Amino acid sequence: MTISSNVTDSQVQLPRDCTFSPSDWHVLSHYWYPVAIAEEIKDKPISVKLLDVKLVCYRSRGQVVIARDLCFHRGAPLSKGWIDGDEIVCPYHGFRYTYDGVCTAVPAHPDSKISPKLKLITYPSIEKYGLIWTSLAGTDVNIPDFSGWDDPDYLNVLPPSFDIAGSAGRQLEGFLDVSHFAFVHTETFGDRNNTEVPQYKVTREGNTLYADYWSTVSNYGNGQENPAPDGFMWLRAFRVFAPFAASLTVHFPNDEKLTILNCASPVSARYTRLFSPFSRNFDKNVPVEDTIKFNLQVFQEDREMVEAQTPEDLPLDLMAEAHIPADRTSIAYRQLLTELGLGRNYTS
Repeated sequence: MTISSNVTDSQVQLPRDCTFSPSDWHVLSHYWYPVAIAEEIKDKPISVKLLDVKLVCYRSRGQVVIARDLCFHRGAPLSKGWIDGDEIVCPYHGFRYTYDGVCTAVPAHPDSKISPKLKLITYPSIEKYGLIWTSLAGTDVNIPDFSGWDDPDYLNVLPPSFDIAGSAGRQLEGFLDVSHFAFVHTETFGDRNNTEVPQYKVTREGNTLYADYWSTVSNYGNGQENPAPDGFMWLRAFRVFAPFAASLTVHFPNDEKLTILNCASPVSARYTRLFSPFSRNFDKNVPVEDTIKFNLQVFQEDREMVEAQTPEDLPLDLMAEAHIPADRTSIAYRQLLTELGLGRNYTS
């Protein structure tokens, strides 16, 4: 379900203290990103941030409203207010606003005409994959595909969001990296005795990249029973959706599949909120707590590396860092971001 935006072109402007270059911010503002888990938007407004813009999320008429977290009367954050009926109430002077941003009450002057300037800037919202998505300037919806979520043969799981003090580009590139398994993920599924990366290809359709990676690296956790036959070739099918989303489908024995959607939402240039819904067509009656714990441990192992990388920004100039054949997907990803119009000294 979608709520439309009332933001005008003149209101699509850089936020104060913007951590992105102006050109990069305007490019990124046209894409859709998840900003919250749908179940967390209940009877109270919550504060979120996207591309350095402070937003408030709340439900009105059963739908999620996303607006600038600002009452234009005296600049109070509406996320500190409350919901009364279908309206959000400013905590400072009690101004009330409808789901489409119209001010309906100024308690200090109940009989006076309300200025049309007292209107919230609202943004479009879509509830999909258990997440709330929005765009600050986009008109075309470009939410990534995650077909398993709508397949009745799959179990859907939505772990908590995961914060990373690093850039969205670095996080996503780490998700695509296939040569770090044996070194970063030794506590989860990596094997120091299995480091070789076989050749693989990367293809592209529009702004989507495809990489099917076959290897003998198991996806069962270290210490877990591994029913895969000797020499079993694991297929990890990556799909990259610019700018900061990718899916990974891991093919287990007996046609069992696990698909993870990695959505790196850029809070700021160097702070990311990760959303990672996943679906599987096996163990559908098994409690999911252990799987969530395992996936969060994998992300924790990645986070430690992403937060320590230098430069913090993802360099799009291919001469800025060395590359090996195993980096085919990340090279194609950097080239794709460049074609989107992001600067070579990319700040996210």
